[in-house]
Amino acid sequence: IGADGPTIIDRRTVYEGFSTFTVTQIANFDFPWSMAFLPDGRMLLTQKKGAMILFDPRSGERRTLTGTPEVVSTNQGGLMDVALAPDFARSRKIYFSYSEAGEGKTSGVVLASAVLDEAAGALHHVRVLFRSQPFVERASSYSGRIALAPDGKHIFFTNGERVQIAHAQDPRTTLGKVLRLDLDGRPARGNPLARRSFHPAIWTYGHRNLTGLAFDSRGRLWEAEMGPAGGDEVNLIRPGRNFGWPLASNGTNYDGSDIPDPRSGDGFEPPSVYWTPSLSPGSLAYHDGRLFPAWKDSLFVTGLSGMALVRIALDGETATKADHWPMGMRLRNVRIGPDGAIWLLEDAGKGRMLQLTPK
Repeated sequence: IGADGPTIIDRRTVYEGFSTFTVTQIANFDFPWSMAFLPDGRMLLTQKKGAMILFDPRSGERRTLTGTPEVVSTNQGGLMDVALAPDFARSRKIYFSYSEAGEGKTSGVVLASAVLDEAAGALHHVRVLFRSQPFVERASSYSGRIALAPDGKHIFFTNGERVQIAHAQDPRTTLGKVLRLDLDGRPARGNPLARRSFHPAIWTYGHRNLTGLAFDSRGRLWEAEMGPAGGDEVNLIRPGRNFGWPLASNGTNYDGSDIPDPRSGDGFEPPSVYWTPSLSPGSLAYHDGRLFPAWKDSLFVTGLSGMALVRIALDGETATKADHWPMGMRLRNVRIGPDGAIWLLEDAGKGRMLQLTPK
């Protein structure tokens, strides 16, 4: 655990007090949400209010891309996740998510694709691939995390329950679910619940606000999720399973009323790890040990209200809390760079991009 938190030294701020790593400030952005690394060392970065930025962390050069769609950035909405297509080197195709206005006061989370034109600083051929169903009036718990499957043929996409708790158990809607889609956004063939009158895109259900999604080196899918008052979770996503919300949780309702804890035989998947009081997970990333060999087979989780970076050690399908570093800021995103460095985004109007490297 860190000592007294961060100490600002200079423009490329170095945070002291951590025995294992050095934290260097790379840049500032306006409520940054997610990032993806390009093969040439540059990055794509999304900002909540709707800008997607092409950024070079070596020179600091940045360019706001044209062609991004209009987003609803009220409350928890905005431009969200971004990921490269499996054939990006050839196609220049990317996937991204955002909240979109619907009829009246409704909105929903959308998965889209586009072709990145770095020379023109633009997105071309922007196409909506999937819309959450239904759109609702609440402007929160969109989720919108993207994970490309190791098979290179499928996209996993999260839809939050939008504080409409009944949707998490409703087989007809995509809210409160992990979805598995083809690369063109259609529900994937062979999804485990399609023959049980579920929406054909559903992979798992009974979720609340799914804020992190990542595959490990063995192809297991892990998910981070915000509970109510407490009960934040990291889950091993097993196809077809019911993860319990709102019928079971290690947290309580905001009005103080009890929710039954998960228990053996109740038909719900228990969390692999959980936090009470809340960490408010912002994202999740898997680390294979490059650059930090001692952290081989680890998950990293960022805390928003918890203002911390957390390491979860994996041993096969078993997950154990390992390290908890107070960072003194709301952390929206964590990504592992091509060389194994850990990158963080602060959830703030001048949110810091930070790089963690070994001491």
